Amino acid sequence: MDEQFASGSVPVIVAARVYGKDPSWVRAGIIAGWLPIGTATRKGKRVTSIDEMNSKYGRINYHISPKRLYEETGYIWRGEKR
Repeated sequence: MDEQFASGSVPVIVAARVYGKDPSWVRAGIIAGWLPIGTATRKGKRVTSIDEMNSKYGRINYHISPKRLYEETGYIWRGEKR
């Protein structure tokens, strides 16, 4: 069965709700690589170390793939923000 996924990135808050965890858990998992649902970047460069999470270095952007989230959890994101 071919699922239709919403375009764009799943908000961190939505992914956190799906996993039943805090948004910081999702952010840390993406950066550390043990949560393979997306990527984290700062100024166009991929962030892969928890040490780089410090906000003094600037904002980190998270992209969570609707397809990867579905593959990991079975949850189909339909574009909702929360």
